Amino acid sequence: MSSSTTAASAAPHSADLPAPSARLDTPTAAADAATDAIVVQDMVRWLERAVIGLNLCPFAKGVHTKGQIHYAVSAATDGRELLQDLQRELEALAEASPEKRDTTLLIAPRCMEYFLDFNDFLELADEMLDVLDLGGILQIASFHPQFQFDGTEVDDITNATNRAPYPTLHLIREESLDAAVEAFPEAEMIYERNMEVLRELGAVGWQALDVGARCPHHPKPTEEGA
Repeated sequence: MSSSTTAASAAPHSADLPAPSARLDTPTAAADAATDAIVVQDMVRWLERAVIGLNLCPFAKGVHTKGQIHYAVSAATDGRELLQDLQRELEALAEASPEKRDTTLLIAPRCMEYFLDFNDFLELADEMLDVLDLGGILQIASFHPQFQFDGTEVDDITNATNRAPYPTLHLIREESLDAAVEAFPEAEMIYERNMEVLRELGAVGWQALDVGARCPHHPKPTEEGA
């Protein structure tokens, strides 16, 4: 049985999110379902306030508004289980209609707490694309609460461009990405623009967005790591 619980597809407002599709026949399962719902709400809040609110990704608003983002909360507690969930979500995205599921956020609140472990895992994630023969069809981007660009200090505010409430694998359709880049010719400048936006916002401004984790499965980023 897979270790991931499919939580919800994106909705315009986090309050509209349905409960996860986990079995609720035991108190523990009910508690896990409630926790997974919080994880999705955290991610939607981050998407709306940071990614869309700061326009860190000009492509995000459209798929969010149309409900084309699929949120999958993994129950994995180690890399092996997370890799299994990744395989399933990659296959599901490749088979799904883009109109219904354009992109997937695979969220891992119960493992990969440390960024270096997560960073090492990304090599396995890319290998999975090749194993499934999905290279050139899908690609994987990543976010982590402790994300740190090479050559930066841990408290460098520019690291926040890739920081999310939980370790997250963003599964993206190559065709959708190509279409978005064609529609937004300035896409090549996103990286530099985002750096400048975060510098102007500053650490205090980022913290004021309140986009950290609220789930007991993963600690909320500290002021230094926010």
